[in-house]
Amino acid sequence: MPRDTVTANPLRQLTLDQLRRRTSVKWRTYPQDVLPLWVAEMDVPLAEPVARAITDAVGHGDTGYPAGTAYAEALAEFARKRWDWDGLRVERTALVPDVMLGVVEMLKLVSGPGDPVVVNCPVYPPFYQFVRSLGRPIVEAPLGPDGRIDFAALEAAFGRAARAGRTPAYLLCSPHNPTGTLHTAEELARVARLARTHGVRVVADEIHAPIVAAGASFVPYLSVPGGEDGLSLMSASKAWNLAGLKAAVAVAGPAAADDLARLPEEVSHGPSHLGIIAHTAALRDGGDWLDALLAGLDENRRLLAALLAAHLPGVDHRPGEATYLAWLDCRPLELGDDPAAVFLDRGRVALNSGIPFGTGGTGFVRLNLATSPEILTEAVRRMASALR
Repeated sequence: MPRDTVTANPLRQLTLDQLRRRTSVKWRTYPQDVLPLWVAEMDVPLAEPVARAITDAVGHGDTGYPAGTAYAEALAEFARKRWDWDGLRVERTALVPDVMLGVVEMLKLVSGPGDPVVVNCPVYPPFYQFVRSLGRPIVEAPLGPDGRIDFAALEAAFGRAARAGRTPAYLLCSPHNPTGTLHTAEELARVARLARTHGVRVVADEIHAPIVAAGASFVPYLSVPGGEDGLSLMSASKAWNLAGLKAAVAVAGPAAADDLARLPEEVSHGPSHLGIIAHTAALRDGGDWLDALLAGLDENRRLLAALLAAHLPGVDHRPGEATYLAWLDCRPLELGDDPAAVFLDRGRVALNSGIPFGTGGTGFVRLNLATSPEILTEAVRRMASALR
């Protein structure tokens, strides 16, 4: 779909003073002299179609319990237009409160207490938190040095999990957080073959799917050969900055329909009705806004690369093809295991420490580049000042 040339870049529409009026976790965790480029919230106004849908619902007093399949229908149409995928069937979907709670429910469907869950580290820290709280041990399959799936490591992890006499699952992060890696169709098909060989069930977190760089394409896991018995979690929350309006959709491949049918009915009571209204409006009518955002993120990726080269040339950075997150290797700076703590203390910039992302995260930071070019520029300048 061509990028819209009229809609203004959402990343350039709010000043720092306006952003500091927000009361969300991004803007209330640290003192006001800190620039927050950490948690996955974007510094953007709401897309007009989304704001209008919420305002209309509130005006009508439409704030009850969720019902219907409008969200899944909008997601299916979005998948056809954006990803050229018509395999998302509404009858093989279910509403869930959000992606991570959906992940928990999907893992319950395909594994039992004590069954191992394989992850590609470094990876989104809640993978560790939610999986362990569910009573499943984590088996790590580290990514390769290029940030892509290391298939030898993945096969070894699958083999270890299967030999333990348990029913293993693989929690796939696609696109990958924090590296921004966009898995190819060939990689995902290879994942599916390995999973089938070792009796592993795949649950894919695809929350960042709409956020891709120019010229790149997202491939749904359920669309690849062998992905038919997979389960996916999708949401409009990341692409339209709707984390506070809780809702997500669980999607089953054709061979996993019976699994999804066992999802307890009460799980569908968890999503916010206003969240579903907002997410549905985003998917149906927020395409121009999304295109403008993607163009702005492309600009920021180029800007970040230039800023790092100019001010922090020791940092190793491979721009990702997806998400609005940058994974920065700060080990050459010799700031210790947790450079995020140094940048916060000396530079007054809040970044995510790489340590909670698991093996391979020590010495790294995650930077959220979904902000204005001015804030991004000042943040890198402050990070450089922390080295003096």
